[in-house]
Amino acid sequence: MEMPLIKVQTSLASIDDSEKLLKSLSGELAKSTGKPESYVMTILQTRIPMTFAGSNDPCCFIEIKSIGALKPA
Repeated sequence: MEMPLIKVQTSLASIDDSEKLLKSLSGELAKSTGKPESYVMTILQTRIPMTFAGSNDPCCFIEIKSIGALKPA
């Protein structure tokens, strides 16, 4: 059984209603992979030093991984 993970890292100091964001991400990842939400993990990390395009304006990095194969591919 695969276990999907979505990890969001952002340079922002905080996210308003981060619990709501994580629940939304969990539901969307479960829906798009066809897996029960009980197998999905979400991670949110704030205050991560990062730049994008040479700028330190607020940005984020989103990573989706799975233990096992992700379907649809």
